[in-house]
Amino acid sequence: MRTIRQIYVLVIFAVILSACQGQAVSPSPLPPTSTNDALRSTLIFKSTSQPALGTLPPTDIFVPETPQPINSGPSLGQVPTPAPDPLRFVFPTPGPAPVSAWRPPLYTVPWSPTPFDHFYFVSPIAADVVNWPLADYRYGGVFFADVVHTGVDIPAPKGTPVLAAGPGKVIWAGYGVYRGGNDPSDPYGLAVTIRHDFGYQDQALYTVYGHLDRVDVVEGQYVETGEPLGLVGETGKVTGPHLHFEVRLGSNDYYTTRNPELWLVPPIGWGVLAGRVLGSDGTLLAGQLFTIHSLASDGNWFARSYGNNTANSDPYYRENLVVGDLPAGIYEIRTAYVGLSFITQIVIRPGEVSYFTFHGRYDFKVGLPPTPGSDFNQSIEKTPTHTP
Repeated sequence: MRTIRQIYVLVIFAVILSACQGQAVSPSPLPPTSTNDALRSTLIFKSTSQPALGTLPPTDIFVPETPQPINSGPSLGQVPTPAPDPLRFVFPTPGPAPVSAWRPPLYTVPWSPTPFDHFYFVSPIAADVVNWPLADYRYGGVFFADVVHTGVDIPAPKGTPVLAAGPGKVIWAGYGVYRGGNDPSDPYGLAVTIRHDFGYQDQALYTVYGHLDRVDVVEGQYVETGEPLGLVGETGKVTGPHLHFEVRLGSNDYYTTRNPELWLVPPIGWGVLAGRVLGSDGTLLAGQLFTIHSLASDGNWFARSYGNNTANSDPYYRENLVVGDLPAGIYEIRTAYVGLSFITQIVIRPGEVSYFTFHGRYDFKVGLPPTPGSDFNQSIEKTPTHTP
């Protein structure tokens, strides 16, 4: 026999249960996903309109039907020199994943904010994965004492689609981009080369996609911007999966590369930093380490000036250091030289190249280089200064 207390509890419970009938329990709202939906959107765009007034579009070029040789010989009168083997494209130990891999969509190519710019290519890796170059494996980096990196390495999981950075004809698909022939020991591994149907200053443009796991195009095939070429892999001389991407100007040759970060269009609202790094005596300074510090986000980017061999500078910027894909804002550039610390501020402007020079003890100078034809070094005359 139930006690009065038990009956009382049962009555209260029945009343509560009755009140709750027909009411759905609302789930707790999920925390916002950082940018997953935005990440799925591609950054690949194809321009269907004319370039904006004042921009410099790619030039039409006459391209012969016979592909140019992979390694062109020396010109008449030149003394031939042995061609160094690139040995290995080493993949570093991955660092911590970024807080967010989201980036804005790209400017529509061709994007040429000044007569000297040439952002003609889109990223060969889509936006749903990290698709910017590794800081330690930028163009012009030196490995194994004397091997200069002639492209940029873009980290991506094995099997990630590799996309055409611009329209053109496939002139190589398979092994042998460097050595020629169907050579599985070629340092580029499985690779694709595109000869684009536009050029720059009446010179042909080529892009190279190396270390693929699979090639999905054939020689002679025409591809449009964003079409799949194959899959990211780790064939050739590597220590991990990634895409090795090159831009070649004039001829399809290992020695005609240019820094891809001056050719890949930046995301909307982001910019590119380029610099010319000299010692106090006015000679190019190789391997000088710089830290680019964002005053807004407190983030840091790192880059070294080019090695002395194989890397080629843009004829206008004459740069030997480039850091692409920087959110617009105010940054500090820092470096140490001959035991002294040097620092300056620079504004990264959206869609543009921001430029600095470093002249050893003569410190930094911020501003675009003189127009072609003037003496570059005469524009750098400052009293030596430094910060403690």
